[in-house]
Amino acid sequence: MSDTPLVDAHHHVWDLAVRDQGWITGPELAPLRRSFSLSDLRPQAERAGVGATVMVQTLTVPEETPEMLAQAASDALVAGVVGWTDLTAPDVVDTLARLRELPGGGRLAGIRHQVQSEPDPRWLVREDVLRGLSAVADAGLAYDLVILPHQLPAATAAARRLPGLRFVLDHVGKPAIATGVLEPWASELRALAAEPNTFCKLSGLVTEADWCGWTVDDLRPFAETVLGAFGPDRVMYGSDWPVCTVAADYAEVLDAARALTAGLSVDERAGVFGGTAVNAYRLRVPDAADA
Repeated sequence: MSDTPLVDAHHHVWDLAVRDQGWITGPELAPLRRSFSLSDLRPQAERAGVGATVMVQTLTVPEETPEMLAQAASDALVAGVVGWTDLTAPDVVDTLARLRELPGGGRLAGIRHQVQSEPDPRWLVREDVLRGLSAVADAGLAYDLVILPHQLPAATAAARRLPGLRFVLDHVGKPAIATGVLEPWASELRALAAEPNTFCKLSGLVTEADWCGWTVDDLRPFAETVLGAFGPDRVMYGSDWPVCTVAADYAEVLDAARALTAGLSVDERAGVFGGTAVNAYRLRVPDAADA
């Protein structure tokens, strides 16, 4: 575990000259309405001591994943890519195989879909979706859950139906940190964590808190719930850069995560900040001494 570098298990990049990010709307998200590249991230990651990252999709379009894989192929910082494909498509098995054959395809680590935008709270347990998730499992990939609290029960049911698939919960399921309300999120989170094939990212906390006045103490009850439910060996750190920048810069997010995990042992912290991501995503990363 000590040989694993610090891993940022969740960040994005986008180029508005290539493709619009239609989800960036309203004045509060105005700071995000520009392009963000690996060149922007790298100096911040290096200052923070981050040796490897996982780049995550932002749009449900087939072109984005090959583009991310190509970037990963040419940049050693990116150890894994979580892309998108249509899980309900009849050729999902072939599509996943084609992605693995592209430049950078060896760094495809997982698949994600914006389930949070699906009106059906049981979308994850539709038979056509489960068939697609089964294909993800067969391909040896993980599946990222970007969901809202009311969708946690369906995520739990899907994890139970597919014990061979590694499910990774993004942003701890987006609880109401700004209002400090733990339930029913906490109970539903514990139910998901009871499934042994589930993991959770300690990410996205600052953007669910009060952007202008959050404190580590505001985040603590939610982080403690996550660590208590999943255990440190199934929790991984992610910055959610650049989305996090509406509430905190890259270093502040990492500092908050370190404060929230200060009570863990050295080995447990090594898991949260590297080992769990390597495990869940089957990442190949350099030794910490070389990172």
